[in-house]
Amino acid sequence: MLEQLAVLAKPILAVPFIRRTRRNHGLEHATVHLLSRKFRGAPLMGRSTDQGFVLFADVPQAEVETAVREALSRMKRGEHSLAIHPGCGTSRLTTGILTSLVGIIAASGVSRKTAFNRLPYMMMLMMLAVLVSEPLGLGLQKYFTTDGDPGDLEVLGVTSRDARMPLTFQPITLYTIQTHST
Repeated sequence: MLEQLAVLAKPILAVPFIRRTRRNHGLEHATVHLLSRKFRGAPLMGRSTDQGFVLFADVPQAEVETAVREALSRMKRGEHSLAIHPGCGTSRLTTGILTSLVGIIAASGVSRKTAFNRLPYMMMLMMLAVLVSEPLGLGLQKYFTTDGDPGDLEVLGVTSRDARMPLTFQPITLYTIQTHST
């Protein structure tokens, strides 16, 4: 079903800045895959735009540069599945939306006591929503939020600066990966 929706959405997904953002999002995921294999447990988090992506990573810059270039090379050789990552915000947002909807629907239109009595069913339905959200989130990535085919995407440069992790304020390096694509 997602594939058919993506076909209908193709004119929107083909808008240049959306296509570039999806390609960069795919490259971001591929880079995170490669870095996480080498630096198990290191915090890795990114955010993509149409001009590249930003990576929060506690790894050396040379390793980031190598991973970005290797990821792009592998994707250009056909390893498009590197663009999908289970830790992506798309997957987490999907889980949050589905579980919230279940909770809202289960508790709506009834008294607090009735809603409380429904709690075991609500929790069971929320767990089902969590199970359904994982493959749905991966599908949304595959067809909408990332593009595993980088096309003419090229890496222009990698710069770094010291930063603080959101919420924890732990020191970390913020890498800006600038790309170009038509």
